[in-house]
Amino acid sequence: MRFSDLTQRIAGDGAAAWDIHYRALALREQGEDILLLSVGDPDFDTPQPIVQSAIDSLLAGNTHYAEVRGKRALREAIARRHHKRSGQRVTADEVTVLAGAQCALFAVAQCILNPGDEVIVAEPMYVTYEAVFGACGAVVVPVPVRPENGFRVLPQDVAALITPRTRALALNSPHNPSGASLPQSTWQALANLCIADDLWLISDEVYSELLFEGTHVSPASLPGMAERSATLNSLSKSHAMTGWRLGWVVAPPSLSAHMENLALCMLYGSPDFIQDAAVVALESDLPELDAMREAYRQRRDLVCECLADCPGIRALKPDGGMFVMVDIRDTGLSAQAFADRLLDRHGVSVLAGEAFGPSAAGHIRLGLVVGAAQLRDACQRIALCAQGLCDELSAEDLCAEQLCAEELMETQVHA
Repeated sequence: MRFSDLTQRIAGDGAAAWDIHYRALALREQGEDILLLSVGDPDFDTPQPIVQSAIDSLLAGNTHYAEVRGKRALREAIARRHHKRSGQRVTADEVTVLAGAQCALFAVAQCILNPGDEVIVAEPMYVTYEAVFGACGAVVVPVPVRPENGFRVLPQDVAALITPRTRALALNSPHNPSGASLPQSTWQALANLCIADDLWLISDEVYSELLFEGTHVSPASLPGMAERSATLNSLSKSHAMTGWRLGWVVAPPSLSAHMENLALCMLYGSPDFIQDAAVVALESDLPELDAMREAYRQRRDLVCECLADCPGIRALKPDGGMFVMVDIRDTGLSAQAFADRLLDRHGVSVLAGEAFGPSAAGHIRLGLVVGAAQLRDACQRIALCAQGLCDELSAEDLCAEQLCAEELMETQVHA
């Protein structure tokens, strides 16, 4: 049977990036001792008051169709939270509730991009971005953000890529996979580009609650940006609610209306009981949230400390998020080969940087998604893997030197 061209646009390297994670899961099911650091799924439980509110809502009979755009009570709670965090004052009519930030990104792309439109995306990028934009026929134009610059985008690099076909700029801060955040000055320069060239800005802020260094800037709050910005967020990372699938878009009312039409023929509203729980999540004073944020910060510091003096590798300290990028170029292997060896010989699952784009080649991304003891164990295994590779390189260099010496002696004898 024949399939649409869409099936090709949503496949490829992004989908294949998860192969090592699935292989690690299979090994664990077979009884192998595997430490899973390859996916950003918090190891914390959803705070109990949120869970209880969902149960109460279910018991109250809230199991019917919900408002397609999202319950007004939830949209108002999101609007209040957004204003408190960003300084941008918005109303419930500028909020659309969707099934997570991934779904929100898909909806925004479908509503603002036509086939052939170009969208500039910071590369390395989250592994599904290319497929999401490709699904609507848009062309992803990567702007490399290199480790030498802390994986931060440079406005002049973005400016050089803008063409008459450019329709949008998509960025996330803190950045996935690197955890780098952008300062106010960079956002202002990028905002100036968007205004000058009439571009949409898609701002993915799902890690904004997990920022350890600096201050989060939501670019929609800058002058002239509210009418051209779509701000994505969710409860997945900040509230350990990845499986609840609850996210949202804050956007101008005109874009919000189009997304409601899209949701009408796709999602048809998030479940009522999940939305009720989300209201509690946003409006309750939950000490668990600060505890989770502090745990991620401590885990980040632990990884950087454990790998600080390890030959062949270097941990790059992130500003925020729940991942650490590790430079493994001095081991002599590609990131994918290192990740495969790390899993097969040492039982640790990480993602290769190449999965996120060529600028992350020679790096691995490990998730801060296990407790301190397991994370320390994982770091020891990573160090052991790197040490073994460095020893092999040293042995190869020694053999090469001996061979050269023998050839030189033989030449002198014959001379």
